[in-house]
Amino acid sequence: MSILEAHHLHKTYRLKGKVLAAVQDVSLRIDGNEVLAFLGANGAGKTTTIKMIAGLILPDQGSVRIDGQDPHKDPWALRSLGAVLEGTRNTYWRLTPEENLEYFGVLRGLTRSVARRRTLELLDRFELTHKRREMVQTLSRGMQQKLAIAVALIHNPQLLLLDEPTLGLDVEATENVKNIIREVAAEGRAILLTTHQLDIAEELSDRVAIIQNGAIAIEQSTSTLIRQFSGTAYNIELVHGLEGDRLSKVEALGGVVKGNKIYVREPDVVYEVLDILKPLPLVKVEQDKASLTEIFLQVIQKVNAPQTHHA
Repeated sequence: MSILEAHHLHKTYRLKGKVLAAVQDVSLRIDGNEVLAFLGANGAGKTTTIKMIAGLILPDQGSVRIDGQDPHKDPWALRSLGAVLEGTRNTYWRLTPEENLEYFGVLRGLTRSVARRRTLELLDRFELTHKRREMVQTLSRGMQQKLAIAVALIHNPQLLLLDEPTLGLDVEATENVKNIIREVAAEGRAILLTTHQLDIAEELSDRVAIIQNGAIAIEQSTSTLIRQFSGTAYNIELVHGLEGDRLSKVEALGGVVKGNKIYVREPDVVYEVLDILKPLPLVKVEQDKASLTEIFLQVIQKVNAPQTHHA
């Protein structure tokens, strides 16, 4: 079932007498158990789209449904939405984690007793119980981010908006937050993830939507998108460099040798190259796979390329 359905969203602004089309006919859908990476350069229309989804600004055209409800007409729809936008701005730094969770729980419609119970559950789940009575501003960046996600989950929403959830975190804190995101999605929630850290988006997302110039340039499952943009070449890495007779034979088959690495353009000859290399120790043999960063840049460059018109 689709938890988020945004259909044909449009939004224009007037700036110095000119009409700026910030979002043009954007449609997005996210099911439960799914992470959609919503990517775009600054000014592409990503933030405006998110604000329309979150009920913060009204679309000129189009509709939004969160768990079947319209956030622009029914305030109860926002009970199905949790958000961590622009870092940890959804917490009060002069309150403790315990106070933050209880306050936002009541603010979002929970009774005090339910808010208290949810607070204790989330403090335990996010390994913050030992810090529950310390002011947020004294916590590490990773703990602050875990608390921000816990606050977004206090009222048990079905849709979670996460903006740059791992920005500025060290390696250990990043891994913790990534695991939390996977767990939250596995519980049946839908997650809209926005980040400029495209390696994180590639690792966590089930689908990718790239917005450029206010319109969706491409939307595809992450695995399909990477497969679509990947080549058929292979990279072979050896423990030691190649020389002599083996080097000339590999080059005769079209292999490009640089030190201990061999690039084979034609997949048909990979096994012939490997036969030549026997019994030399190998480090790895892998397909030349495109990264989400490379795909993103290709898509953006294609959209921005000037159109040629023939008479």
